[in-house]
Amino acid sequence: MARTKEFDPDAALQSALELFWRRGYEATSMADLVDHLGIARASVYATFGSKRELYLRALERYGQQQQPALLTELSQPGPVLPAVRALVRRFAGESAAAGECGGRRGCFVTNTAVELAPHDPDAARRVEASLQHLETVLTAALVRAQAQGELSGGRDPQALARMLLVLFQGMRVIGKAGDGSARLRDAAEQALALLD
Repeated sequence: MARTKEFDPDAALQSALELFWRRGYEATSMADLVDHLGIARASVYATFGSKRELYLRALERYGQQQQPALLTELSQPGPVLPAVRALVRRFAGESAAAGECGGRRGCFVTNTAVELAPHDPDAARRVEASLQHLETVLTAALVRAQAQGELSGGRDPQALARMLLVLFQGMRVIGKAGDGSARLRDAAEQALALLD
């Protein structure tokens, strides 16, 4: 008779996400996962496969948690540019806060882009999908801003979205590096000036 799982796989995945996000892939051993999740190594393997498969599932979960809020934030009726400006300032503030606190988790997608994507095609695909989603949401918001007369007709919404995407990812890296709050604030304000 097969034994039933004595743990909640969904809660274990969320717990693994938190550990990988805080420590990274390479710095997290299978023993760390077993200790953190409070489940047997065999159960981790039976439920999630390898450490790498668990990491990739955690990365997917992270995207599922983050993406809907961003879409909601940028698709509210009414003027669009105030929401875009708030988003730029929020990224700068969150990135600065990451540098000021001891954890410096940053963005899980950005962390994966730096640590795994250069040599792991599956991780690179997931990072690209996340970046593409953010670019698409930003582009759609800026197209709407242009249609509503908030953004000059001569501006390229996709190019602006790509600039913001690169800015956001750079902010996340600078934030992890330490106290770059002045750099982040200045970069955010310069980007916002391009939206005028």
